[in-house]
Amino acid sequence: MAITVQPTKQVEPKKKRRVVVTGLGVVSPLGHDPDEFYTNLLNGINGVSHIETFYWKKTHRIAGEIKNFTADDWVSPKISKRADKFMLYLLTAGKKALVDGGITKQVMFEFDKNKCGVVIGSAHGGMKGWMGPNYSISTACATSNFCIVNAANHFIKGETDLMLCGGSDAAIIPIGNCNENLSYGTKFAFSYLIIPKLQFPPFYCLPFCAISNYEYNTGLGGYIACRALSQRNDDPTKASHPWDMHGDGFVMGEGAGVLLLEELEHAKRRGANIYAEFLRGSFTNDAYHITKSHPDGTGIVLCMKKALAESGVAREDVNYINAHATSTPSADLNEYQAIVRVFGENTKLRMNSTKSMIGHLLGAAGAVEAVATVKAIKTGWIHPNINLEFPGEGL
Repeated sequence: MAITVQPTKQVEPKKKRRVVVTGLGVVSPLGHDPDEFYTNLLNGINGVSHIETFYWKKTHRIAGEIKNFTADDWVSPKISKRADKFMLYLLTAGKKALVDGGITKQVMFEFDKNKCGVVIGSAHGGMKGWMGPNYSISTACATSNFCIVNAANHFIKGETDLMLCGGSDAAIIPIGNCNENLSYGTKFAFSYLIIPKLQFPPFYCLPFCAISNYEYNTGLGGYIACRALSQRNDDPTKASHPWDMHGDGFVMGEGAGVLLLEELEHAKRRGANIYAEFLRGSFTNDAYHITKSHPDGTGIVLCMKKALAESGVAREDVNYINAHATSTPSADLNEYQAIVRVFGENTKLRMNSTKSMIGHLLGAAGAVEAVATVKAIKTGWIHPNINLEFPGEGL
């Protein structure tokens, strides 16, 4: 016989944990300090130039290459001699994010190490003494966004109070191959983040990244074989021009971006400087093609709608998008059309592509562009989208 059962105790729902950004670290073609980096972006300075690291006879000789970098004072000489550049970029950006967030050795000693973690793409994935979630994610160009969203989810589940997250890449090397016949797994996926100001009125921003997973080695040679890179060797500063009708492929870049995320009340208790609040992010996959998004923008539209729904943000309240826009004509157009489908004719909405000045930083792109987005929120200024002289058809 069925009987009714009533709970003996009313369970109070857990208070939603809020996640904020309290530290920034960056290594990029336009500077290795967030303020310097963003000032150069605001001034429209171009970080794309001829490659100087090695002599290259091939058709592609341009990149968003970091010219002057030293890990001195951030990484020990022993590690500096042995580590790859992407590791040095990451360690430097990560430590700078800690310093920017006011996390000294003394402050770190006071934290619960079980609730401090690291989610970094294409790199270190761990911090000595931090015993919370520590792992690495590799999802091609969306690596950093995946890391940031996954790091934030650990806060929501009550597992962490402090997380370093982001990505690093240094693939400007003269090797690589591309073999689409060996492709497997994810076809084309998308990631959007929602990052607003804490104060009213809200200033909602969406840093965006897209990925396509296929088997490749990420040197310049691989992307040349895939015919994915710009051939504008005679004028490097004009090579990366998202949404322009003369776009002929992306420009490789390198660098690292790291965000220090923190639980809001934890940040308040220690008097941390709060840059912005992270609301939610989303992942989707349109399962259409190895390297192309669906012509209808199905996956992009779904991803943005999910991010908005999960964060509780109305589409008309979003007034800035830092787009993926790599200077690849078909992909740029698909993304633009998808954004129009989601946000409609919103005259307050502004959009740009950081890649127009630094190229495509691959696994580091999402994090470096997230730093730019946070700086836009903090300063109230958005950087120009350079090299857009003749909008492509359909824009």
